[in-house]
Amino acid sequence: MHVLCLASGGGQQAPVLAAAGARVTSFDLSEEQLRKDRAVAERDGLDIACIQGDMSDLSALAAESFDMVFHPVSNVFVPDVSAVWQACYRVLRRKGVLLAGFMNPCLFLFDHDEADHTGNLVVRYPLPYREPDSLTPADRVRWQQSGRAAEFSHSLEAQIGGQISTGFGITGFYEDRWSDEATVFNRFSPVAIATRAIKPGLCGD
Repeated sequence: MHVLCLASGGGQQAPVLAAAGARVTSFDLSEEQLRKDRAVAERDGLDIACIQGDMSDLSALAAESFDMVFHPVSNVFVPDVSAVWQACYRVLRRKGVLLAGFMNPCLFLFDHDEADHTGNLVVRYPLPYREPDSLTPADRVRWQQSGRAAEFSHSLEAQIGGQISTGFGITGFYEDRWSDEATVFNRFSPVAIATRAIKPGLCGD
């Protein structure tokens, strides 16, 4: 099986899939994350091709060249998730599978720094949440100083409806809480959502 690990570098998923026998390509914008995939591959004797690039632009990859795209919770870092679904659709073979994870959009309603400090969830941001536009001037300065990548919330219409409008058929749906109490939100609602989608085969196939 040819598997594209899309924006999932870091020495975790790609090596696991390669160890299971898949031919894996790790495609990630972060050279540091790709370096971790290479390090684990070298340590364990795994064959992983690493390519640096933007998850919404897979023009470096041939059309219909993968049996599966594994895309964990990472499209929070792109402003337009529809471009990601279109790119995934193009590189998947017919009957190929897209496994995608994303954040519960309600997570972005709240000020999590305040929640961690007080234990209370306070609605602060309208959706869609977009950094740095959604931040106050003071928070924008702190964000710029942190060096953290910009995050963007996406509606369920964009995440799930976007896959459907691109041509995928949704065949699985899963919600999950984080395994620890890392956020107050985690106590009240699932934090992450995952879907399994299939690119249709030929007519009548």
